[in-house]
Amino acid sequence: MSIVVAVPKETAPLERRVALVPESVTRLRKASVEVRVESGAGSAAFFPDSAYAGAGAQVVPEGSSVLEGAQVVLKVAPPAPAEAARLPRGSILVSFMNPSRNLDSVRALARAQVSTFALELLPRITRAQGMDALSSQATVAGYRATLLGAEHCPKFFPMLTTAAGTIRPSRVLVLGAGVAGLMAIATAKRLGAMVEAYDVRRAAGEQVRSLGAKFLELSINAEGQGGYARELTPEEKAQEQKMVSEAVAQADVIITTANVPGRKAPRLVSKEMVASLRPGAVIVDLAAESGGNCELTRAGETVTVNGVTILGPLNLPSQLPTHASQMYSKNLESFLALLVTKEGTLVTQFSDEILAASLLTQGGEVRHGPTRELLGGAP
Repeated sequence: MSIVVAVPKETAPLERRVALVPESVTRLRKASVEVRVESGAGSAAFFPDSAYAGAGAQVVPEGSSVLEGAQVVLKVAPPAPAEAARLPRGSILVSFMNPSRNLDSVRALARAQVSTFALELLPRITRAQGMDALSSQATVAGYRATLLGAEHCPKFFPMLTTAAGTIRPSRVLVLGAGVAGLMAIATAKRLGAMVEAYDVRRAAGEQVRSLGAKFLELSINAEGQGGYARELTPEEKAQEQKMVSEAVAQADVIITTANVPGRKAPRLVSKEMVASLRPGAVIVDLAAESGGNCELTRAGETVTVNGVTILGPLNLPSQLPTHASQMYSKNLESFLALLVTKEGTLVTQFSDEILAASLLTQGGEVRHGPTRELLGGAP
């Protein structure tokens, strides 16, 4: 008997991605996995129902229960509590969850006896790279952020030699050189800008320089566990602020990408720094959803302060839904390979280190320690 995988239509505001694309459906069908897709699930990402049907998926009419009989449910955005309550009892959900901000949904999933795998919790190990949806979607966000910066900047990015004289290239400063930051750097360089970047992790310097950008460096090593940056001490923060302030004042476009998982985003650009910018400067804050790297950022809004434009975009990957969905779908394919045995059945013990690390709820309990503590120890 085939494993039944369901792909419901995303309902979260601004969400245009889809969990599986037709290309992935074709490969899953060859592995004898039955795929059910709710009608219209891929429309916003430009994958029509006909493409899913042609790939071998069963397209379920919108409003019908695509979840009925599903053993595995694949989503992009965390389900709302009401959605979570409708998932089949004993089923498996694989999705982004952002558990600390969706506690009601986590509670509902536990009560529904759903085994939930949160993609944010994947361990940073080599074997998990193909499943790393955070990185794949950060790549999209970094690219799109640079385009937004160029769109709002009143200057050319590249140097131009014209009959009217030579135009100097714009200066782009990227704060945070993780996956999103590195993609922002690479994109800004392709557009011809002069690019500087800063990250508290020394190891990021080599990657920044390999892309042709200048790396701003302090004698601080803030490398944390899992490849993330640790929190700085007050003395280190003072050093960082001084150097960053000087770089900010010279920039035409600033792209901030610094995030600490499960915590409020670190404050990198103060209102005093914003005041030092030239009129026409642009800040694109990729940490807007978690509090913002800029003190004046407003999540989901574009504000202008003394001629400086500050963008607080939400869900940037969804603005490039076709390729974002393709990348995310491939991540889920790789993850599903851990859940399906060679005999074509679902695993019953989540002992694999990747499954164990990313398991959020199971058997009516919240298995992820930090989330369980936020819920007071009980679902």
